[in-house]
Amino acid sequence: MVNLQKVTPLDDETLEELGFSWHTDNDGSKYISDELVKISTDEAEAYYSATNEIYDMYVEAAEYVIENNLFFDLGIPFNLVDVIKKSWENDVHWHIYGRFDLAGGIDGKAIKLIEFNADTPTSLFESALLQWAILKHNNMDEDSQFNTIYESISNNFKRLVTLFDDVELFDERYDGWKILFSSISNNDEEEATTRLLQQMATDAGFNTAFEYLENTHFDEDGIYDSNENSYEYWFKLYPWEDITVDEPELATTLTNIMQNQKAIILNPAYTLLFQSKGMLKILHDMFPNSPYLLKTSFEPLKGIKQVEKSVFGREGANTKIIEINGNVVEQTDGPYDNYKKVYQEYVEFAKDSSGTKYQAGVFFAYEACGVSFRKGSEIMDNMSKFVGHVIA
Repeated sequence: MVNLQKVTPLDDETLEELGFSWHTDNDGSKYISDELVKISTDEAEAYYSATNEIYDMYVEAAEYVIENNLFFDLGIPFNLVDVIKKSWENDVHWHIYGRFDLAGGIDGKAIKLIEFNADTPTSLFESALLQWAILKHNNMDEDSQFNTIYESISNNFKRLVTLFDDVELFDERYDGWKILFSSISNNDEEEATTRLLQQMATDAGFNTAFEYLENTHFDEDGIYDSNENSYEYWFKLYPWEDITVDEPELATTLTNIMQNQKAIILNPAYTLLFQSKGMLKILHDMFPNSPYLLKTSFEPLKGIKQVEKSVFGREGANTKIIEINGNVVEQTDGPYDNYKKVYQEYVEFAKDSSGTKYQAGVFFAYEACGVSFRKGSEIMDNMSKFVGHVIA
C-alpha cells in the first residue's frame, strides 16, 4: 500500500502568484493532490541509482541505433536523421533535462521503466517548485525530499560551456553566449515551464531571452528573435517529431543551421531517439537481464498481459491494455494512432487504499535529481493528478 500524508494544499490565488495557472482540470477537480507520497531514504536512493543506470543504457542503445541505422525501427522521420546524427557527434549538443516514468519503487514493488520523456518533459514546475512550496506551506522540513531539480538543471546549463569539467569553471570560460527560449503562445503550462527553464539558465550565468515560437525567425545563418537579435543557443519546448510534421521546411533549416555551426538546439535532436518508445524494445534486446526493463516488442507479445503504445504518444493517449487472451480491457483515444506501435509487458502500479494507481517521475539532468508522482487509473492520462512526496 502506498503511504500517504495529508497536507493543506496551496490555494488557487497562491498558486497563480507563483505563476502556476493550470491548477484546475476541465472537470473542475484540482490537479495538485492534497496528499504527499511518503518514501524512505532507501527508496529515494533506489530511484536515484536506477535512473542513472537506465540513462547509461539509453546512451549505449542510441549509439547502437545510429551505428546500425535503425531509425526506421524507432519511427524516426527520415528528415530528422541527419540532424540526429549531427547532434550526436559532438558533446556541445548537451542534453539539458528529461523525465523517466517508472512503475514501482514504493509499496515494495520493483522499479520498472515505463518510458523516457527526453525531449520536452513537463511536470517540471510542479516537481521543482511546488513540491518545495507545499512542504513550506505546511511547516514541514523543506529538505525532506529527493529534489535538487532546480539546481541540477541550472548546473547542467553551465555544462553547455564546461561539458564534463567542473561547473565551477563556467565563469572563466563563458564568453557572453546567449540562449533564446521559445514555446507556443496561448499555452500557460508550456510558457511557464519554458520561462522557468530560462530562469534556471539565467541563474547559471547565461544571457537569455524569451520569444514565442511563431515569432522566432530562422535562416541558414542562425536563429533570431522578433527584433532580429541572433542567438548561439535555442531552447524549444516543442517536440522534434511535431516539427517534422507541422514544419518540414524548418526541420531542413535547423539541420543546415547545425551543419553550418550557427546555433545549438536544445534539447538536442538525438533526444528523439530516447523519446521514441521503440527504444524500449532495443533496450530489452541489449540488456535482457536488467531488473529495470520490461519485455517489449514491435509485435504483440505471446502469453502475457501487455500494453500497446504508439512510439510517439503523450499523456497516455492511444494506449491499450491487452489481457493474455487478447481482450482489450482499457484503452484511450488520441492523435497518435498513425505512429508505429510497441508492445510492452504489463506491470501493475503501486496502489493506495482506494485502489488509485501511482507512477513515479524521476527527473534527470546529468544525473537523477528529483522525484514526483502522478496518480490515476491504469492508464495515466491528462486527467491524472500531480502528487508531491516527502522523505519520512
